[in-house]
Amino acid sequence: MINEQTLNQTLLDFRQRLSGLYPKGEVDGFVRIACYNILHYESVDILLHKDSVLPDFIVDKFHKVADELLKKRPIQYIFRNAYFHGHRFEVNEATLIPRPETEELVDMIVDENRESDLRVLDGGTGSGCIAVSLALALKFADVTAIDLSDAALAVAARNAEALKAKVTFRRQDMLRLTPCGERYDIIVSNPPYIADSEKADMDKNVLAYEPHMALFVPDSDPLRFYRALAVYGTWTLVPGGRLYFEINSRFPAEITRLLEGMGYTDVEIRKDMQRMPRFAVAKWNKEN
Repeated sequence: MINEQTLNQTLLDFRQRLSGLYPKGEVDGFVRIACYNILHYESVDILLHKDSVLPDFIVDKFHKVADELLKKRPIQYIFRNAYFHGHRFEVNEATLIPRPETEELVDMIVDENRESDLRVLDGGTGSGCIAVSLALALKFADVTAIDLSDAALAVAARNAEALKAKVTFRRQDMLRLTPCGERYDIIVSNPPYIADSEKADMDKNVLAYEPHMALFVPDSDPLRFYRALAVYGTWTLVPGGRLYFEINSRFPAEITRLLEGMGYTDVEIRKDMQRMPRFAVAKWNKEN
């Protein structure tokens, strides 16, 4: 016997199963994402079709998504995509899920760098969301992106191809960068910056599913990636070139001292939309 169930009934069941584990606002977001990925429905379509009877296989898809969410698996990994800077990016467990704060970093770079022919390096590219977004937003920019993970680079390359963005991808360890004649106007990075001791404060879905190599740094050296990229910048940034880093809000003073101690000028710590110190910007004015 076919169990006829409307969209409204299916979503009510979906919400009820998740309500004890997630806050209402988050469940509302899950509903929107699931409806878009399963039915290609926007919010208005959900209202228009709420009394439509769904085929059993569609109802089963909603059940399976709820099953995964009850395991605290991020919905972006369930559907293997996330939206960033107005574009849909493939993501999987080899890449971090892009965060809204990182969109602010991209906006900052685009707003402050309107020149043509900019040479940009994205360190620790992951899904490629920063590099691809900059390649699309900055006209005629020459964007290079590096990562140590072959799996992440494969995802990033597919994203660039899908969005028709011109980005050069290289497998390279940010902690072992050496100059080979390259020159950049901008070095940007959202590197691993969460100290190991902060793991206890993190959500289970992050710890269980997102790649630890892209998240964590040892307590003994939490600035290791910033130091490595900043040193590389002293070799490769043109005079007037800039660093743009997303940072751990615990270490703004330490990062400021680090960059100023290397000879960078105009070092700024900027706050994100939550009023947390989240970005470091610095200028290199010397000839290399």
